[in-house]
Amino acid sequence: MFDAVRNNKKIVQVFLLLITLPFAFWGVDSYVRNMSGGGELATVGGSAIGQAEFQQALHEQQERMRAALGANFNPAMMETAEARRAVLDNLVNQRLLALDLAKKHVMVSDQRVRDTITSIAAFQDNGQFSLPRYEAVLKAQGMTQAVFEARLRQDLALQQVIGVVAEGVLVSHKSAEGVYSVQQEERQISEVRLGAADYAASVKLPEDAERKFYEANRKRFEVPAQVRAEYLVLNQDELASQLLPSDADLRKEYDAHPERFRQGEERRASHILIKADKAAGEAALKAAKDKAEGLLKQVKASPAEFAKLAKENSQDPGSADKGGDLGYFARGAMVKPFEEAVFALAKEGDVSGVVQSDFGFHIIRLTGVKAEKVRAFDEVKSEIATELKRTEAAKKFAELVDGFSNTVYEQADSLKPAAEKFKLQIRTTDWFAREGKVAPPFDNPKLAAALFSEDSIKNKRNTEAVDVGSGTMVAARVLEFKPSSIRPFEEVKADIAKVLINEEASKLAEADGAAKLAKLVKGDSLELAWGASHALLRGAQDLPPDAVRAVFRAPVDKLPSYVGAQVPGAGYTIFRIEKVSRPTLAESDPRLDALRQQYSRILAEQDFSAYVAALRKRYDVKINMAALEPAKEK
Repeated sequence: MFDAVRNNKKIVQVFLLLITLPFAFWGVDSYVRNMSGGGELATVGGSAIGQAEFQQALHEQQERMRAALGANFNPAMMETAEARRAVLDNLVNQRLLALDLAKKHVMVSDQRVRDTITSIAAFQDNGQFSLPRYEAVLKAQGMTQAVFEARLRQDLALQQVIGVVAEGVLVSHKSAEGVYSVQQEERQISEVRLGAADYAASVKLPEDAERKFYEANRKRFEVPAQVRAEYLVLNQDELASQLLPSDADLRKEYDAHPERFRQGEERRASHILIKADKAAGEAALKAAKDKAEGLLKQVKASPAEFAKLAKENSQDPGSADKGGDLGYFARGAMVKPFEEAVFALAKEGDVSGVVQSDFGFHIIRLTGVKAEKVRAFDEVKSEIATELKRTEAAKKFAELVDGFSNTVYEQADSLKPAAEKFKLQIRTTDWFAREGKVAPPFDNPKLAAALFSEDSIKNKRNTEAVDVGSGTMVAARVLEFKPSSIRPFEEVKADIAKVLINEEASKLAEADGAAKLAKLVKGDSLELAWGASHALLRGAQDLPPDAVRAVFRAPVDKLPSYVGAQVPGAGYTIFRIEKVSRPTLAESDPRLDALRQQYSRILAEQDFSAYVAALRKRYDVKINMAALEPAKEK
């Protein structure tokens, strides 16, 4: 929702993506006075950040990561000290900015707030602001109008402050060209790899080396505690699948909201595109336009040849092979100039003049029209049913949550009573440990902690019903428990020997490689099996990052140049740098402008970080590291 507000300057957008202000208040003063909530984790200028605020921010960040990573999300990643500190640092930065806004008396007018709200697409119907839709969207977010408008007002105030920082950044063409030249530098190299395996035969381990390593690193051979459990899942989606709305209910919903099922006019068009960036300069724009106008004359002379001309001349890779066909689309699907031209054509077969957009110059032919219509009841019946089931399931789920929680708590010796009462299936797990990647729903830290608690393991009692997100409550019970153990020495002795031999072999390879490198740098001639020469760019993925950095840090005032890099656990590599190439760009090249913008954003972010760092010095910031630690299970 808030991303729709942040559509002004690109640099400002970068900062606003980094900072999510939880301003659920009517002014900065009330915010900084009333947010302690006990268990202070930090104070900023005398204003406290409490556990309640921190846990809410932690939960919101977890949900954002869950949405971004999907099946790859592991809740345990948010329980690390680094992740928790990052969330707290963000809250501290938010508070610093709030205090600075108050001190600077930054104001946002009521009219600007109203204008911003009415411009947000989420609050519009058919391109116009809709008060009922506004109220409905806020209600769905669990937010009142007063709270949303206060948050928006602070967001807009923050834009003003950040804008001042961002607008102070200027990057010259010469600086951008220098950055591009360094970024795109290419070094021609060949290499000699001295693999650890080639030195393994020279390694002789002391007789008791494996045993000493084992005793010094017993933690490495620990098998963590594991459980096998049974569990119940109360899920909102499963409840929805059990519901069957009647035809009468579906018809009633259809008749009550006809505007939802109105389908606007759609048009089908083909086009010929001659690409031209608006920043390309007058000469390039004129050349592209002249070419488009020449093609337009050919189209008007032979309308039936449009598809052929598109295949031969259009520079749109997505449609040229199809004779320029773009299929059917409604208003809002295309860039404004293109859309206006298409919907201005009177009938099928009509051709536009030359139309300029951000992509270049278009010649457009209207090939189909689907008039506005209201979708028939039978066509949308299943959609309405899905929506009604989801709504009814949400209500039913909310009604069942307390009963489910009470039952698994009050009858803690078995999940069977809750299963029978709520018609749920008791499911079982394989053996799993609390650490590492765990299958859902036990990837939820709170549920895993409850299952591995002393009460669950020793007394075999049900866990509490835990909300694991996405409308799902889970209660579990331990069936079997295996305490942590250490793998016997004899079982791991051979593996330890391999590790120790490889470590010593790697040291021998590194020492030999360093000696050979020193001779090469000195100018001595060595018989080495150099690999084929190949080009290497910065950021290349085919070599370890440390090796790439070593190659590009090596001096190249005299070629060939030599540099070496250790390959952790694998040996040593010597690189021979034979040639260096740095490309240049013409001042009119659009890539240069793109790089200037990118470079400007980087510098602006640095300036903004410096601004926040200055605020940290201006206002007294204290962090309670002990309170930040996650609660440990007894």
